[in-house]
Amino acid sequence: QVQLVESGGGLVQAGGSLRLSCAASGRTFSNYDMGWFRQAPGKEREFVAAIRWSGRIPYYADSVKGRFTISRDNAKNTVYLQMISLKPEDTAVYYCAAGRTGIATIIRESEYDYWGQGTQVTVSS
Repeated sequence: QVQLVESGGGLVQAGGSLRLSCAASGRTFSNYDMGWFRQAPGKEREFVAAIRWSGRIPYYADSVKGRFTISRDNAKNTVYLQMISLKPEDTAVYYCAAGRTGIATIIRESEYDYWGQGTQVTVSS
């Protein structure tokens, strides 16, 4: 089992920044690819960003490219999501997830085995 706890969410004005953290405990964190997903009210959960276990290869949804940066510190068992130039449409509950994903499937929600409880991000206009 891997336990994941997100933090860092909050209320920010459009154009502002936030950094989300996801602390992992349990099984070896460095064995897992890590992803961030989000769910806005009335919408399905969607992929935001992911990073391979090695930390070398990030992936981003088109809607956040150039604004969000995913990183991980395997020594601290933590994955981060730095968000800048936030927009009202970024408002959602953000979830981190851990899994052993395939070459082309790291963006798929179904590839992840463990999920955090989520942290709310609200961007006001």
